[in-house]
Amino acid sequence: MRRRAEFLRSPEFQAGPRRRRRSLRLLLIGAAAAVFAAAGLLLLRPARSVVAGNGRPIKSAPFPRFTAPSPPQPDIEVIPPGTTLSALLARHGFSAGESYTLWREVRPVFDMQKLIAGHELRLYKDAAGNVQTIDYDLDDRRYLRIDRVGKRFLPGIENYRFETKPAFAAGVIEDILINAVDKAGEKTVLALALADLLAWDIDFNTELRVGDAFRVIFEKNFREGQFAGYGEILAVEFLCQGRRFEAYRFVYPDTGAADHFDGGGKSTRKEFLRAPIPFAPITSRFSASRLHPIFKVYRAHYGVDYGAPIGTAVQATADGVVTAAGWNGGAGQMIRIRHAHSYETMYFHLSRILVNVGDRVKMGQAIGRVGSTGESTGPHLDYRILQGGSFINPLGKRFDPVAPLRKEFSAAFKEEVDKYRALLEAPFRLF
Repeated sequence: MRRRAEFLRSPEFQAGPRRRRRSLRLLLIGAAAAVFAAAGLLLLRPARSVVAGNGRPIKSAPFPRFTAPSPPQPDIEVIPPGTTLSALLARHGFSAGESYTLWREVRPVFDMQKLIAGHELRLYKDAAGNVQTIDYDLDDRRYLRIDRVGKRFLPGIENYRFETKPAFAAGVIEDILINAVDKAGEKTVLALALADLLAWDIDFNTELRVGDAFRVIFEKNFREGQFAGYGEILAVEFLCQGRRFEAYRFVYPDTGAADHFDGGGKSTRKEFLRAPIPFAPITSRFSASRLHPIFKVYRAHYGVDYGAPIGTAVQATADGVVTAAGWNGGAGQMIRIRHAHSYETMYFHLSRILVNVGDRVKMGQAIGRVGSTGESTGPHLDYRILQGGSFINPLGKRFDPVAPLRKEFSAAFKEEVDKYRALLEAPFRLF
């Protein structure tokens, strides 16, 4: 063993065949590393030119890149008023016979003669310019699809991918509600819906003050992932001149009917709306003695004047029956409506009347358009209310709520209110 150890440590062993084997191994490892390095450089370097026999470089073709085909873009045909289906389709290469065949084969699903002016037809064409598919929106959630198969047209109703999600917004009034809602990142339509919901308690033309505030939970609709309008307002708290107004939506489990109530179960809807035109400024108030702008004498003015452009919609402030509609001297074009509990409303100086005597109208229904007819110095609406035959101040009257929450659902409603109040305090729980 001692001799073996001495042998292993001897100079002959170190300089003998083992050293040669180690040198050979290092040489092989170095060669392999050089090969791999060269391969890596080839992979990383851009494509090189190849030299042809004539000495000129030949550029190597790059690898083709895959590009996903873009979806076909339709031709959009906005339906003009008074047109016919055949006239619409003729602009896209349809013969009269093809238009008739399309109408006949699609009619069991949808009558194409009932297309609505202003809506769109989306026509998808092949490379030769021939229409292969036609889409037409039936409503926000469904559309009609017509596929051409040979000489036939096969109709079907397709559903959009539609989602409704809860959302939250809050704001402080600096001038008008619309601007506050806009600063909260939402659209004018939401401001109008808020005004409609609270119109029985707050006159948004006259009562808003700087510093008033709101918090609201509502629904947002999305069609194919894109915003498609607002759904219901679920809960709202509104501070106006130090007064707190609230409204919570409740759906009756037995009937499916829905309404908004305050925290105590009283309906937010009252017998009358506060104003016949949302957001219109008041230009003259109810007065027992006012200087008449035309005759320059003092006399009573038993209405409230709202300034608005000609053509602005005027809405009935309560359900009722039209008792007069037409010209009435200094009142110009005028509408008079009889309501429950001996109330009547009058609407003066209209440019257009949309109802007839004997018509039953609903609260919020458009009954006419603002004008400047009769004794008028400019476009406005003179709005008046009578009770028992005597004029009353529309701005000073507080009307009673309509039917309150049904008592058997008080407990369920309280649970809803508690939930919404917690969400208004901590809206992050919605998401």
